[in-house]
Amino acid sequence: MKLESVKTYIVGWLLDYLVNAKMDGFIVGVSGGIDSALTATLCCLTGKKVLLINMPIRQKKEEFDRSKKQIKVLQERFENARGLEVDLGETFKQLEKDLPKMAVNNGLAMANTRSRLRMLTLYAIGQSNNLLVAGTGNKVEDFGVGFFTKYGDGGVDLSPIADLMKSEVFQLAEHLGVIQEILEAKPTDGLWDDARNDEDQIGATYDELEWAMLFDGDYASLSQRQLEVLDIYKGFHKANKHKMLPIPVCEIPNELK
Repeated sequence: MKLESVKTYIVGWLLDYLVNAKMDGFIVGVSGGIDSALTATLCCLTGKKVLLINMPIRQKKEEFDRSKKQIKVLQERFENARGLEVDLGETFKQLEKDLPKMAVNNGLAMANTRSRLRMLTLYAIGQSNNLLVAGTGNKVEDFGVGFFTKYGDGGVDLSPIADLMKSEVFQLAEHLGVIQEILEAKPTDGLWDDARNDEDQIGATYDELEWAMLFDGDYASLSQRQLEVLDIYKGFHKANKHKMLPIPVCEIPNELK
């Protein structure tokens, strides 16, 4: 990958979109992970106003510290960048009190609620500052396994890195000076109270998922693990297809109108 050329292309794309949208800049939720760190850096490189938001909800200390450090580094590096911490822990706690037990007792529902709470926070702050919400999803997550929350981290205005495989995200992030702690950290969505990471949840590494996403060969030549990975990939892709397609519309036949 031509790293400098890709950087220049994405930054130019961001600027073009911003001008056409008649907005003033970007807002990014910085989680302490590689995808948000790269997205934040690319937005800062536009020279336009960028708000970098740290939104802890019972966050693991190491995740919170990585996010805080990445924001500090970007603020020191770019005059157009400003960090803001919005602790949503008490808000989430209140939601747990207000929601019915059937929701609160469902771990996945509440994990996704964390993501959706962060989304509405980004839009509230972003709209009040005339900023676009920049998505942080990569190609494997957004179009391969659908590993994102519908109307959570999937609720964005534009997606600058969604055509980059995870391996390409790492290459570009290192090229652009993302801090070493984030480059070395295991990818995680940060939505659970335990220490599970993305690969624990999916059952395959991102390298394996990239291979499965691009595979178009002879199944007879594959190892048992490769067959397992293909099954994992296809299972996630099928189950999460609804996230990747436009919302279904019930089109009424003309003769019924």
